[in-house]
Amino acid sequence: MTTNGRDESSRSFGTERERAKAERHDALLREAARLFAADGFDGVSLEDIGASVGITGPAVYRHFASKRTLLGEILSAASEDLLDGGRRVVATEDDPAQQLRELIDFHVEFALSDADVIRVHDRELRHLSEDDRHRVRRLQREYVDLWTATLARLHPDRSATDLRVRAHAGFGLINSTPHSVRDAGDETDAHVHDILADMAFAALAAH
Repeated sequence: MTTNGRDESSRSFGTERERAKAERHDALLREAARLFAADGFDGVSLEDIGASVGITGPAVYRHFASKRTLLGEILSAASEDLLDGGRRVVATEDDPAQQLRELIDFHVEFALSDADVIRVHDRELRHLSEDDRHRVRRLQREYVDLWTATLARLHPDRSATDLRVRAHAGFGLINSTPHSVRDAGDETDAHVHDILADMAFAALAAH
């Protein structure tokens, strides 16, 4: 029978190992997104991803069953984060114009902080497993539905198709800019955020 001291030490050791594993897991996701964005899914190996965080390729299998599984988690997690954030906005703000503004602000912040993930989504969705692709598409539809519901309150005379086109056009404006601006290296994220948010709101709120 172990003593209380040993029990505490064991739990502490287990907690530290769990924390380190979780941090390594997150680091692999970040680096995989960066590498996929730069070199494409087919141009990156598990060895490349492992090396970017200081481990061997085979050690990556302790966290992910395959490169495709890793891609699926990157895009599923991003879609879940967008949907959760959009739901929080809708739940805490009732005025439709302000709700739209806050949805835009939230999405711009995501685009600036996760530009690599957006690029990976645009280029590599076809590499997902069928289950992951269906999951990502479902989450994205629900996210778009949040936007179209807000837009419908601002533009009650417009059709559902019209509103969906507007929402996707807003995403296109916001999503396409962060990488090109970063490549130019002449704007701060805060300045880019304000420009994109103002432009998207002006376009989507206009009657």
